[in-house]
Amino acid sequence: MVSSNLALQLEVTTQPKIEVQESPVKWCSVSLSDVVSRGKRLEASVFDVEAKQAREKISKEIYGTVALAGDNGLIETAYYPGWIQRSRLKRIYCDREYGEGFYLPSQMTDIYPKPEKYISRLADCDMDELRLKKNTLLLTRSGTIGSVAYVSKTLDRCVFSDDVIRITFKEQYDLGYVYAFLKSKVGNLILRTNGYGSVITHIEPGHLEEITVPNAPIELRKRVNDLIVRSYALRDESNEMIDEATQLLVGELHLPPIYKMEKSDSTVDTYSVKLSNMNLRLDASYHVPIVDAIIAHLHQNADEITTIGDSRISKEVILPGRFKRVYVDEGHGRGFIGGKQLGELDPSNKKYLSLAHHGERIGEQLELHENMTLITRSGTIGKIALVPKHWEHWVASEHIIRVIPANSKIAGYLNIFLASDYGHQLIARFTYGSVVDEIDDNHVRQIAIPLLKDRAVQKHINELALGANKKRYEAYCLEQEALRIMNEEVILAK
Repeated sequence: MVSSNLALQLEVTTQPKIEVQESPVKWCSVSLSDVVSRGKRLEASVFDVEAKQAREKISKEIYGTVALAGDNGLIETAYYPGWIQRSRLKRIYCDREYGEGFYLPSQMTDIYPKPEKYISRLADCDMDELRLKKNTLLLTRSGTIGSVAYVSKTLDRCVFSDDVIRITFKEQYDLGYVYAFLKSKVGNLILRTNGYGSVITHIEPGHLEEITVPNAPIELRKRVNDLIVRSYALRDESNEMIDEATQLLVGELHLPPIYKMEKSDSTVDTYSVKLSNMNLRLDASYHVPIVDAIIAHLHQNADEITTIGDSRISKEVILPGRFKRVYVDEGHGRGFIGGKQLGELDPSNKKYLSLAHHGERIGEQLELHENMTLITRSGTIGKIALVPKHWEHWVASEHIIRVIPANSKIAGYLNIFLASDYGHQLIARFTYGSVVDEIDDNHVRQIAIPLLKDRAVQKHINELALGANKKRYEAYCLEQEALRIMNEEVILAK
């Protein structure tokens, strides 16, 4: 018998609350004259929303604005070699010993760029005009336009492509200030787009006259400039420490210049290989004589030669599997970088990988940790980077192999050897592929690593490398503080 007609709720279940973080709606106002000028087009894609909003922010700046270039502008000079003559540089490339290191625009933002090509001193050009001068601002003018760099001690007197605009300022404190503005999201959008928001394909010095920057008080400009100057001074110090570590390595192993080891008396690259040394590889690039010369030299001068796969050298070598990436807006995922960005302190064009779609893979394979050594495995083989502190928990492409060092006592030394000319040859020998070059994690485990007879020198090399990495982290923090001031106290100041 039922004594009551009330239904009892046996179990209370709580429905999970699903929160979806939506990106803010992107919008902007467009004048009728803009619509007419753009061919009476009404599609939003014709007018870059973010670029127009950036220009509106600057126009409403509480400090007012000032022209970047022109008679009343901040810039003293802006040019690139051959600009006045409207002529292109005629390049004559040559071997290292017969020319000077020649740098490309893509290397401009690297912490410590190394020349990939060498230009002959017989080239029909003014070499001094191509040399960079200290305390100059650089802008890429074609290709990937709008990249910004500051010429400090590292780049001083380096021979750079004529695709880079050189800029000097009437007041020295405006150099770091304008650098920070053009590095900011708002400033870089304004630099790369025209009044309609469309991305321009080429920057000429005259284009800079159309750009305005916030006319902040001099004291505020000096604060920003000082932070940028100190940031680049730390980068220079880190590069000097890397040079010292490399010189110690070369001296301890009595290594001759790499180009001398490449010398051959034959006019044709032919050589014989014993069957016992084939190692199941029939491609000639695996058996190049320079690799045998380096290995033989190391056997004579090192205490021991081991490999990266040795447990004393690495805990693990990780080659992430290929996957389809899902990108999200900033703030909704993990910072993601590719092989081309390994040389940069803070890649400005990094993307963001979705945690919802790739969370497990990120934790197991993709995530970066301080003092890992990264090696590019496809396309350009053998680019090396030591993960700094501020890259902790960032995510890198699956085209980069991660080497987790056995401990902090070997992490820096391993990186210095692999980044040397000699280490690069030992990496590149494993390259395979007819269209796209590749190496894999098994190849990396086989790369030869010399251990020095004088372990005190090896320890010092390791400490120098780790110390350099620490200075780069400090340099990053200083630049981020300059960008914070630029964003919060200048661009968004109320």
